[in-house]
Amino acid sequence: ATVLAQAIIAEGIKNITAGASPLAVKRGMEKALEAVVKELKEKVSQPVTGDMIENVASISANDKEIGATIASMVKEMGKEGVITVEEGQTFGIEQEVVRGMRIDKGYASHYMVTNQDRMEAEYTDVPILITDKKISSLQDLLPLLEKVLKTGRKELVIIADDVDGEALTTLVVNKLRGILNALAIKAPGF
Repeated sequence: ATVLAQAIIAEGIKNITAGASPLAVKRGMEKALEAVVKELKEKVSQPVTGDMIENVASISANDKEIGATIASMVKEMGKEGVITVEEGQTFGIEQEVVRGMRIDKGYASHYMVTNQDRMEAEYTDVPILITDKKISSLQDLLPLLEKVLKTGRKELVIIADDVDGEALTTLVVNKLRGILNALAIKAPGF
């Protein structure tokens, strides 16, 4: 935009220097602006089709099969969905749909695993605490735990800068005793 503005100004000054009326140059710029805005609005309002997505993805990946896979994933996930492409260790193309949120950071303790076969912690419809603070002491955590337990909930997800020390020990002991099933995750860096 800056380069375009600079070019418009330079051409306007050049025309005025060559004898053109400054008012005429201004009117010409306004007419050009109207035409450009109209054209852009027409282009923007065109709905993006699956074929358009497939073409762009195929050209970007230089592979029609990858383009078709990405287009089908965009159709399934919608415009707000996140699609991650990674190089795999096997031949062919694999795809996995994750509903909800996936955080590629580890849980603070292996005791927080809910799926032993896959060594994953999976939670659905739970209260979540997100903080940029480090939680180490029981005093930092106790008011939250009491509030969660008062609601009758038995699960909690904590995403924090870090969870360790007495706070982590308390979460693990409460899980082992069946009091509260908590998951503490170190916040991903954005």
